[in-house]
Amino acid sequence: MTTKPKRIIVAINPTASFGKGSTVGPAVVQTLRAAGHEVTALTEPTYQDLIDAARRALATKPDALVVVGGDGMVNLGTNLVAGTKVPLGIVPSGTGNDMARALGIPHDNTEGAIRALLEALTRSARVIDAGRVTRSDGGMTWFACMVSAGFDAVVNERANRMSWPKGPSRYNLAMLIELTVLRPITYRLTLDGVESMTTGVLISVGNGVSLGGGMKVTPNALLDDGMLDVLVVQRLTRVRFLRIFPRVFKGTHLSDPRVAVHRVRRVTIDADDVVAYADGERVGPLPVDIEVVPGALRVLAPLP
Repeated sequence: MTTKPKRIIVAINPTASFGKGSTVGPAVVQTLRAAGHEVTALTEPTYQDLIDAARRALATKPDALVVVGGDGMVNLGTNLVAGTKVPLGIVPSGTGNDMARALGIPHDNTEGAIRALLEALTRSARVIDAGRVTRSDGGMTWFACMVSAGFDAVVNERANRMSWPKGPSRYNLAMLIELTVLRPITYRLTLDGVESMTTGVLISVGNGVSLGGGMKVTPNALLDDGMLDVLVVQRLTRVRFLRIFPRVFKGTHLSDPRVAVHRVRRVTIDADDVVAYADGERVGPLPVDIEVVPGALRVLAPLP
């Protein structure tokens, strides 16, 4: 494969220095250099150090930022390059890899993901939407795939505190634990300016399709349609929730009358004692205001 050499920043998940993910970052750097690209590898000890180093590197106006890791690293990269002309490349090596799934990047095949990255570098970047979350304190964060603001966020809180098991099964175990204390939540929603109250157990806002390692909560969401898909699951008993849950992996849960999806450009979500997550990263307590920003993100990914 021949292409004009590019200057590429590669940011590697600080927690990937141990375990099977420890070889992915070096493999990405080595392969890009072997292809003739000029690579700056960032391997900092903490996420904040990595963010600071990446910001300095991006000030040199590179041709791309590549992140190696899971959805947390995608979120880090999105917050660094959204609204700029620098494209984001992804080599997934994390737990869920939901944004890689949404983009058609091989999420369980490192060699395939690196090949996809090399191929993407030979053509123009794909332009997709990104979401912007504003907290009640005025702070703002970007997201690429999904915001959770209900039972799914509670599960995220627990899963992120767990060190075992690894992989998507950790999310599933956290969900089963939280089911024992499942409670309905009274939400105050504003969907494109229309206010309403609803009692439910789960709200997710999708730019992408899935969360938790392939749970297709918003199966019809598109990354480049200028819209967000807001999933609302009404009050359910534990038994009914468990009946619906297996269908989430195939995206067939939308046929249940207690499940609704609203397609909007902007949504405000408020509820007492609920924390929001964006791409698996903690945002903070509700309320949050979420809006889509069409064409805000360039990505190095297979063509749709």
